Amino acid sequence: MTGDLAITSLRGGAIDAICSADLDRKTALAQESATRWFARRVSLRSPLDAALPDRPGRPDRPLLTPPTKVEKRSLHTLKGRIALLHAIAHIELNAVDLALDIVARFATEQVPNSFFDGWMQVAFEEAKHFRMVRARLKDLGADYGDLPAHDGLWQAAHSTRNDLTARLAVAPLILEARGLDVTPSLQAKMRQTGDLESAAVLDVIYNDEKGHVAVGAKWFRFLCAREKRDPAKAFQELVRANFRGPLKPPFNDLARAEAGLTPSFYRSLASISHA
Repeated sequence: MTGDLAITSLRGGAIDAICSADLDRKTALAQESATRWFARRVSLRSPLDAALPDRPGRPDRPLLTPPTKVEKRSLHTLKGRIALLHAIAHIELNAVDLALDIVARFATEQVPNSFFDGWMQVAFEEAKHFRMVRARLKDLGADYGDLPAHDGLWQAAHSTRNDLTARLAVAPLILEARGLDVTPSLQAKMRQTGDLESAAVLDVIYNDEKGHVAVGAKWFRFLCAREKRDPAKAFQELVRANFRGPLKPPFNDLARAEAGLTPSFYRSLASISHA
């Protein structure tokens, strides 16, 4: 697939990937753009880059519904495990577009090239995750698109489209950090049901996601230092302004701290929401 991917620049490749409704092409473009950027075979931007879309390209299915309408799932049944894996595939697909959107949307920010290195590594790995989960769904006789999914992740991205610091607070430091909280119990449940193959996929995702939260925390702290803002206070202000709903415990404090997200960032937000 990589031979026919015309990439004008890193930003251009990221935009083309975001726009693509063909998910094989989207993930291939994400990974090839990353590979060429890491080798410094493409520039950051080009006058030939397409316009950044308001929404990512998607196939006709899955049907998008409000989060409250997505049915709950028991992992003790094949149907329940398929529903969970489908939900994870949807999260990973959105994560591909979110990482690419940070690169494309903020390519004119005054940040080092290592900022784009970090986010393209995230995009590369999210594309890998989506493919792994989709392959596992196919092993179980299903495919991505078979079930409804919700649009909350992209809505969160859209609300922070004009502020890089807010985007970093919401996308990696809330949405991805949530994965660190919930994935260990899902891994354990998959093993209890005997689905070791799905558990192994979740292991890869969990280990990579620690690095993704770390990329978010690193650059959030970088921007706060440049603006002479206290990172924990800035995080709380940005979350209150840009994120709907409470931060839900329990928190995986150890994994979060390993990624540079200490309890001083998020504990007070959880207690306020339950006041």
